[in-house]
Amino acid sequence: MQFGRTYEEFEVGAVYKHWPGKTVTEYDDHLFCLLTMNHHPLHMDTNYAEKTTDFGKNVVVGNYIYSLLLGMSVPDVSGKAIANLEIESLRHVAPTFHGDTIYGETTVLDKTPSRSKNDRGIVYVETKGYKQDGTLVCVFRRKVMVPTETYIKERGGEQPGRPELNEPEKKAEK
Repeated sequence: MQFGRTYEEFEVGAVYKHWPGKTVTEYDDHLFCLLTMNHHPLHMDTNYAEKTTDFGKNVVVGNYIYSLLLGMSVPDVSGKAIANLEIESLRHVAPTFHGDTIYGETTVLDKTPSRSKNDRGIVYVETKGYKQDGTLVCVFRRKVMVPTETYIKERGGEQPGRPELNEPEKKAEK
């Protein structure tokens, strides 16, 4: 399984469809809200959402959807990244509700070699998230610093920190 790309592997205009999707549960939404201390009743209080909002039900917190899409993109985009440099824009286009399934795709908008180090480059991408019915829910653009093939080779290859299995020698039977 591919885990990220080197600078040379990115092509401007390429579209990576992230698979699989993720069905958002009430538990996912509430846990994310609790972890981030976002206690807005739109996300946490069903009675409030049913009686006082236009949607009539809880809306999944948008930053969870953004985080989910960012995570979905890692195997295709930033699995080898040296750094995420910038989130240029983030738009929440439509609401997501408990039970919706989120899918994502990323388009490579541009790529430029680093001006200071020749073993890396900057990839500019746009990620879109949409629901099971095709409704666009979230769009963000970011710049990611990725290594070149030279960088990977000089640091031990594809999995430089992975240890080898050490099996004890089998002793000869007497």
